[in-house]
Amino acid sequence: MLPNRMQLTKTVEEQLKRLKSNTDITPNVSARIAFFRSVESGFTFTEADEKKLDGSLTLDKITWLGETQLITEQVLKLKYPKLEGKALQSAWATHVEDGIAALRNHKATSSFIASL
Repeated sequence: MLPNRMQLTKTVEEQLKRLKSNTDITPNVSARIAFFRSVESGFTFTEADEKKLDGSLTLDKITWLGETQLITEQVLKLKYPKLEGKALQSAWATHVEDGIAALRNHKATSSFIASL
């Protein structure tokens, strides 16, 4: 299970905030989309990918994951059965970072939606 309070790296957090200012899509919704894009692309987290989660936007997992909480945690447990707690959070954050790369430069909601 993921911890109740979660955060991302500063870099990803800034990208999510910039995306929000351009598209009005909130960081938590963008993070959900980025996570699933990353999983669908076949990206796999390794310990070498682990980064310090130093962002200032610390939210509870209900806020980050919303209605996707159960499926997100199940996908992570299926993909990384040996990870727990903070390590699982790191995997989630790395997937968000991987997935946001394709989304972060959109300037309008219409181009963001078209890219999905």
